[in-house]
Amino acid sequence: MPPISEFIEEAGLYFEGLGLSRTAGRIMGWLLAGDVDGADAPLLCEELGVAKSSVSVALRRLEQIGLVERFRVAGHRRDRFRLTEDVFGRAFRAQMSAFGTFTALAERGLAVVGDDPVRRRRLENMRDMYAFMARRFPQLLDEWEATR
Repeated sequence: MPPISEFIEEAGLYFEGLGLSRTAGRIMGWLLAGDVDGADAPLLCEELGVAKSSVSVALRRLEQIGLVERFRVAGHRRDRFRLTEDVFGRAFRAQMSAFGTFTALAERGLAVVGDDPVRRRRLENMRDMYAFMARRFPQLLDEWEATR
């Protein structure tokens, strides 16, 4: 398998681990490493060996969550798709919502474990770490965006 294909498959697995479909992850990999700015759906189907319906669903999802954008080249009938300008900042901000979920989960755990210091310490550590991340990561993203 050519190295570019290996990368695309690795990206598919990685993004699948983040909650996207494997096809959406492979599309992300192709758009990251592709030699052109964007692609239309038929090209992605051909390049990835994936059914049109799977590509269509994956592109719709990627567009909804702001990772890809649709555009049209003058004189062409088909829409094309490319990564959004701030694809990684957007993806990271979306993942930050999990910090609040983990913090709330730890709070629920604290409410049910009673006074046991060992269990409380684990849950307090979880709560405090995710609360810290929720406070700090927006600042880091703002700093990153300011440097660009």
